[in-house]
Amino acid sequence: MHLMKNTFPDELKDFVIRSGSDCENVSAGGMTVLEVRFRSGDSHKCLYIVPAEITSGSPEEAEEASRTRTAVKNALKSDGDDIRTVTVAEDLWKSRPDLFRYRLLSHTGHFRSIFARNCEVRRIDRNAANTFLDVNHNYGAAACRYCFGLFEKNASAPAAVATFSNARRWIKDDREIRSYEWVRYASSNGIRVVGGMGKILARFVEEIHPDDIMSYADLEWSDGNVYRRLGFREDGFRKPVLFAINPDDWSRKAKPDQTSGSLWYMNEGSLKYRLRLPDYQDRVPQ
Repeated sequence: MHLMKNTFPDELKDFVIRSGSDCENVSAGGMTVLEVRFRSGDSHKCLYIVPAEITSGSPEEAEEASRTRTAVKNALKSDGDDIRTVTVAEDLWKSRPDLFRYRLLSHTGHFRSIFARNCEVRRIDRNAANTFLDVNHNYGAAACRYCFGLFEKNASAPAAVATFSNARRWIKDDREIRSYEWVRYASSNGIRVVGGMGKILARFVEEIHPDDIMSYADLEWSDGNVYRRLGFREDGFRKPVLFAINPDDWSRKAKPDQTSGSLWYMNEGSLKYRLRLPDYQDRVPQ
């Protein structure tokens, strides 16, 4: 008797069901998508998980798979404003299992909420920020200039961390404009800080006095709504990135040459958001 090996969608579905949520397979655009129903507070929620199996044997196949996932997600979201979608890439799920299980649990309502009003913002050093982000952010740490932690009262470890770049400067109408990138934000695995991004943003604005802040929303996990709520406006699109995937350890390599690996993956790109500080004057979070 031969037992059929579980597919990647099967693995995700099993994890979601074991976490306590209802999960069913649905067909969308020729793909198997997971429809997750769960309760969050007093309301019922729906999340569609798009499993991104790493099977493409060429960059062209990876690009086509990326376009298909994007089309499927856009079609699903057209059913209503309350529909949320996420893409779970097989290589990240298998190479960083703890992080991405926490991330998926958070999207299905399994997290501990704390409130930013009960926390304080502190400047932290780059080593502390990088250590936190390497554990709690999808893509780990990145180059930055300013690092802030959000701490519960009397806590020594941060509940969330944000990092920002140094200023990019240019002259406009005889005035120097200083623009910064919001590079990273992550909360500790298993925790959601309500109002956390807004509180750190307010501290950065108060302390650094930027003229302009830009950031990116990863379209595999976000539609950028959190930026829009903070006053950011959509300001462009960053094209999908191609990766070569090593199937032995599921590591990925960006900007590969054509002979870099036996498997290929292309993500879904990012939306660029920009906050011009005059837009922000009447909505500084407390």
